[in-house]
Amino acid sequence: MVLRSLFGKARSADTKPTPAPAPPTDTGARTFDAGHTRAWLSGEWLFDQSHSTIGFAARHAMVTRVRGSFNGFDGWLRLDGERPERSGAGVVVRTATVDTRVAQRDRHLCSADFLDVERYPTITFSSTYTEQVGEDRFQMTGALTIKDRTHPITIDLLYTGLVVDAFGVERIGFDGTAVVNRSQWDLTWNAMLETGGLMVSEEIELEFDISAVRAS
Repeated sequence: MVLRSLFGKARSADTKPTPAPAPPTDTGARTFDAGHTRAWLSGEWLFDQSHSTIGFAARHAMVTRVRGSFNGFDGWLRLDGERPERSGAGVVVRTATVDTRVAQRDRHLCSADFLDVERYPTITFSSTYTEQVGEDRFQMTGALTIKDRTHPITIDLLYTGLVVDAFGVERIGFDGTAVVNRSQWDLTWNAMLETGGLMVSEEIELEFDISAVRAS
C-alpha cells in the first residue's frame, strides 16, 4: 500500500516521461550506449528483487565491517532520460527481513534496541530531487523514514546500463551509496569497549545494487 501510494505520486507528476521506443524483438541480450540512448531510459521501472540488493555496513568493535541486507523490499523508478531532474524513485523495505547471516544478531536488530520491527514494519524512501553530476553519475536526494522519523539523505548513483535480455525484457541497472548517522532515526543502542570506543559505529554505509524492469 505504501509503495502504491508513492508510485501514484510519481505518476501524477506535472510532466509524464516520454514513452520509450519499442524494444528490439531479436533474441539474445543486447546492451545500449548510455551516451546516445538517453531517451531509452524514460519511463517507469520496478525493482527486480531477485537481482537487486539493498544493503548496509557498520563498523563493529572499531576494527572490522559487518555487512547485512534486507531480503524483502519493493521499489520503483520514474526516469526521464533527457531531463534527469524530473526523475524520481521510491522504496519500501520490510524491516523484519534484515539478514546479517547471524541469527542472534538479526534478532537483536529486529528488537526495540534497533529497528523495533513489531511497531515499525517498514522503512521508506521517497525522492525529492535528482541531479546529474557526470556522464553516468547522479545524486538523488529524498526523505528516508525509519521508526516514524524522517530525515533527508543523498544517494550517489552510478548508471550501469540498459539491456534487453534473452527473454525480451528491458532491464536497467544502478549502483548507489550513501552514508548516514543512525542516531537520527533513534537507532542509538551501543556498548562501550573495555579498550575504549564503541561496539557499533554511528555511521552506517548504505549500499544499493538495483536491477529494474520496465513497468509499462
